[in-house]
Amino acid sequence: MNKTALITGASSGIGKELARIHAAKGGDMVIVARSKDKLEALKKEIEEKHKVKVKVIVKDLGNPEAPKEVYDEVQKAGIEVEYLINNAGFGLRGKFNEMELQKQVNMINLNMTSLTVLSHLFLQNFTKRNSGKILNVSSTASFMPGPLQAVYYATKTYVQFLSNALFEELNDTNITVTNLMPGATETEFAAVSGMDKTKLFDKTFSAHGVALDGYNGMLKGKMDVISGVTCSQKIMFKMIPFMPKKMLLKQIKQMQEVN
Repeated sequence: MNKTALITGASSGIGKELARIHAAKGGDMVIVARSKDKLEALKKEIEEKHKVKVKVIVKDLGNPEAPKEVYDEVQKAGIEVEYLINNAGFGLRGKFNEMELQKQVNMINLNMTSLTVLSHLFLQNFTKRNSGKILNVSSTASFMPGPLQAVYYATKTYVQFLSNALFEELNDTNITVTNLMPGATETEFAAVSGMDKTKLFDKTFSAHGVALDGYNGMLKGKMDVISGVTCSQKIMFKMIPFMPKKMLLKQIKQMQEVN
């Protein structure tokens, strides 16, 4: 295997593990994130261990112009991307009206806009050659509204719905779009979002396990992959359509309050 993957948010967590998994299968890659030092360290590790090619692109995908710049740099380098893995994203915990507005706008840009732009641009290449796979990392948060993480939950619902719609639009091609929905995972996300002291993160799952589930699901062309959740959470997700919304909102809010 020597198919090239472009992985955003590759400097840590699920993105970093996805890079390691892809490299272990012999795949070259383009890794994108804000931290040059972390990306260069990952490049060195992967190239030495797996003898694959890794291109580093240092970009803050929260900037509206960055996704197009990433695409243009890949095209200029003559790299044919076979797997687009949109993993970059972050969350914030708190009341919507009390949190800094610009941080929430940046979250929308990163979680939704950059993913949309990269998907649209690379799909032009994919459809021309009728091959390619997209893995979009959303969240189990995409199943419901999220009091105390209102914007984050909304962005992840967008990712799920967009991914599923594209899956159907492309069903007569050799291109697939997989929506990965992780639960509470051992990454920097919890500390950055302020979720590390909440009931929702009492039990977490390994980033490697979640990444492996998502990667394998992408290769199989699955529409949805849920990973890193308990049995009781799986039951809860199935019950959501039948629960009174006010009761659901109260439960979600309580789970996201600081212990």
